Amino acid sequence: MSSTLLPKPQMRGLLAKRLRFHIVGAMIVSVGCALIYKFGVAEPRKRAYADFYKNYDSMKDFEAMKEAGVFESVQPKNS
Repeated sequence: MSSTLLPKPQMRGLLAKRLRFHIVGAMIVSVGCALIYKFGVAEPRKRAYADFYKNYDSMKDFEAMKEAGVFESVQPKNS
């Protein structure tokens, strides 16, 4: 009867080997998530703010809110 010998299990350096593998994987995932957030959320948000403020007239908006009675200390014109 021939028996095959099982290879010896790795006892030394196993934690370091697995940590090295998982740290590299975690870095790749975190950089990927950061890039997805930057190009999927931050850049479109910056573009939306820039487009909004390109033609924004704060005095016109203030007058509209004043006429609507939003402010307590500012009375609308009675004309």
